[in-house]
Amino acid sequence: MAIIIYDLECEYSHRFEGWFRSNDDFDDQREQQLLTCPECGTSAIRKVPSKINIGSKASVETRLTEPKPTEPTAAVAQKANSVDVATAFVMARQAIQALINHSEDVGDRFAEEARKIHYEEAPIRAIRGQASPEEFEELRDEGIEIIALPILPSEEELN
Repeated sequence: MAIIIYDLECEYSHRFEGWFRSNDDFDDQREQQLLTCPECGTSAIRKVPSKINIGSKASVETRLTEPKPTEPTAAVAQKANSVDVATAFVMARQAIQALINHSEDVGDRFAEEARKIHYEEAPIRAIRGQASPEEFEELRDEGIEIIALPILPSEEELN
């Protein structure tokens, strides 16, 4: 399944990402006011252009003519890597929080409810809850699309 990632902005100029199955999925969620700003909670959301840092002509020319280092120093590589990891954790935490905000917690009845939805015995809706590793594999074997959400370290643990 393909995922489309849009840059979104609320009426108070808070920017964040949204992940959707299609443009129609985005439109449907917005119309039903299922999209909310993770910072302020408003549902007045719109798509905005992605921010791209192109730079000036001079900076491009400088980068093209500067000799490239053959191997970055360990300190530089470690610093760049730690920033990327921290950013990735923040983005993952935001994505998980968005899933939590837009799903029903069914607790330990997750496997049962997922089956009811899959076999059209219950209304289609986003759910979350707990399942044992065995239940998880059984659901996957039945063709029920589910994902396991990781428990991410807090920002304090990353620093």
